[in-house]
Amino acid sequence: MSVYLDHAATTPMVDAAIVAMTKQLGKLGNPSSLHTPGRSARKDIEQAREVLARVVDCAPSEIIFTASGTEANNTALKGLFWKSRAEGKNVVVISAVEHHAIIDPAAWLGEHEGAEVIEIQVNKNGVIDLKQLGDLIKTRGDEIAFISIMHANNETGVIQPIAQVTALAREGSIPVHCDAVQSFGKVSLSFAGLGLSALTLSAHKIGGPLGIGVLVFQRGVEIPALLHGGGQEREIRSGTLNAPAIVAFAAAAQQAIPSSQIASLRDLLIAGIKQAIPDAYINGEGEKLPGIVNATFPGTESDTLLLLLDAQGIAASTGSACSAGVQRPSHVLLAMGHSDKSARSSLRFSLGTQTTREEIEETLNVLPQVIERARAANLR
Repeated sequence: MSVYLDHAATTPMVDAAIVAMTKQLGKLGNPSSLHTPGRSARKDIEQAREVLARVVDCAPSEIIFTASGTEANNTALKGLFWKSRAEGKNVVVISAVEHHAIIDPAAWLGEHEGAEVIEIQVNKNGVIDLKQLGDLIKTRGDEIAFISIMHANNETGVIQPIAQVTALAREGSIPVHCDAVQSFGKVSLSFAGLGLSALTLSAHKIGGPLGIGVLVFQRGVEIPALLHGGGQEREIRSGTLNAPAIVAFAAAAQQAIPSSQIASLRDLLIAGIKQAIPDAYINGEGEKLPGIVNATFPGTESDTLLLLLDAQGIAASTGSACSAGVQRPSHVLLAMGHSDKSARSSLRFSLGTQTTREEIEETLNVLPQVIERARAANLR
């Protein structure tokens, strides 16, 4: 039996997205061309833009298409910084548990553009320290170029108090960007309601295709472009628009994800882990995404666990970054108070719309022997 529990990395395309993309692939026309085929492609794109705007609660003109969530993050962070630096602001504020698509461009701004990068710490459950953020805004608000805090963590599923972040930032008129790649389509998400300046989305986390993302960016605000060329997408993101991927993204976004069903399976997995492995513990409590379980199994190495599970036909994730072939403990778990050792003993299981009860039961069936073998290997 093959079990796929890595939906937080990518999830299968839904039928509606496949149908929409296949149909669009058969159409000819550059969306920027003025002839009939070009105008037809443009019409399809604008209809998709309107669909996505309704789903995420923003104006259609605030939807900017990119090639990925990573590109959207880079566009937002670098653009907001370059705009604010002209006003004498050079402080970049992110959380300690951001995805590397935020951490790395922020570090690049520090190394190459003179930014001062400040990380907001989190508690043991992975929730940001609002007091630290509030104190920082009170003392140095006039120096802050932007704040970027993710909506939900990709490793633990913990949801951050974004509305409170934007309320604090509003006092200093500080723009707030939010990476909502993991949250979109799974929990309630309103660009207007949260009071954000920018928001990042990605199609392949919700059953859309790879290679298409969205930067929702507040209308009326201009930022320097990351890519220059044809001036598409409010001159913020030049490049011929990927009509097949865009219409497929919109089709996927309209499909309701059965969050309560996924959450029920998540809870079944958590209860089973606690029963089968008494000393295991779940990372991050409180408000969470319905489909992510991050568990620590003392006395094991996560890479060994991953390979042993894979040998049993079960796909999961270590949640740790790999750079130049060197495995590192998860920066998210370290920020939550883990030691290097315990961070290296953790796995992420992420569920999706196609996950079944039988798959969860199969995982729980093989998990005890996998843990036993991993602990034996760790003693050698």
